[in-house]
Amino acid sequence: MEKNEHPFDFSLVFIVFLFSIISFLSISTAQEFGQYNENFLVKQIAWYIVGCGIILAVMYFDMEQIERMQWFAYGFAMLLLIFLILAPESIARPVNGAKSWFQIPGIGSLQPSELSKIALILTLSHLISAHHEKYALRDLKSDFLLLSKMGLATFALIAIIMQQPDLGTSLVLIAIFSGLILVSGISWKVIVPIFLFMSTVGCLLIYFIVFQPDILSIIGVKQYQLGRIYAWLSPEEFKEGDGYHLYQSMLAIGSGLITGKEASLGNVHLPEGHTDFIFSVIGEKYGFVGASFVISLYFLLIYRIISLSLDVKDPFSSYICTGVISMIAFHVFQNAGMTIGLLPITGIPLPFISYGGSSMISNMLALGLVFSISIRNKKYFFDRE
Repeated sequence: MEKNEHPFDFSLVFIVFLFSIISFLSISTAQEFGQYNENFLVKQIAWYIVGCGIILAVMYFDMEQIERMQWFAYGFAMLLLIFLILAPESIARPVNGAKSWFQIPGIGSLQPSELSKIALILTLSHLISAHHEKYALRDLKSDFLLLSKMGLATFALIAIIMQQPDLGTSLVLIAIFSGLILVSGISWKVIVPIFLFMSTVGCLLIYFIVFQPDILSIIGVKQYQLGRIYAWLSPEEFKEGDGYHLYQSMLAIGSGLITGKEASLGNVHLPEGHTDFIFSVIGEKYGFVGASFVISLYFLLIYRIISLSLDVKDPFSSYICTGVISMIAFHVFQNAGMTIGLLPITGIPLPFISYGGSSMISNMLALGLVFSISIRNKKYFFDRE
């Protein structure tokens, strides 16, 4: 017998509401730098309204309908990425060496690779759930088959995205892939060697970046990407060049101290303060207390989605929750980490807070899936608590 509970998770609504307030306040502060003449606050409010509409639209569909559409979503994302590469510069102008955005009059720029994150979450979730339905008895052979299907779906997208090139989005896709592997039921005898191999490759890349950078240029790594690594390793040495953003970010966060800096003391100039470095603005304006509150809010959001993923009975829905958690968690860790020098700068925005229509659409699509799962999740009196 079903419990008489209201299925809608108002705690998630409240969390998103808090994120919107933080985003509006932070972008308003970032605009004081005067780098641009646009009113990003008004645009962010508009994108939040669009995002709420996206959530409501996605909530209309149940998981069975969404699962039937996942290959369409994957194919659409793939076609958009290919079209972006082939599109003329009049509608897809390269920015900082990357051809990652469509220029749409009246709207601005849209980044199609953001949609690939949601498409990958849906596709990998479907592959895992469908595989386990077909192979009830699991062995190493079936595990390798599932890993191969997941790897093909993931790295086909990454291969196209790296033609832009867009390292940040590629890393997010790898994070989604890794998160879903961990819950896919694949034997640790398969997973451990894979992650050891990836760790070895990572260590080799670091070695080549530091000691043999010419080899990386042969395989397509751009000089500006190497500059970001060098600036990360020694921000003060490169503070007048590639390390300028990181050095200013660390200076801004450090000047915020515990409770933030008074406006009369003046702001540290932060390029891209309304987008990639919005966490630096928060750290400067509201100090350690404000930055900690924001991080805690993300932990609360992730906790609510984890609780939902453990509660749902449908494996496809549970895997979607895991993919959304992986995407958000990596975004937060990478963005906050790069602003304090813990990680290299990759241009990954802070979810729900950084200005940007493309990232807002992607994040709201993800939340729409979570809300759709939440309102259709039923509990029963005889469920084990």
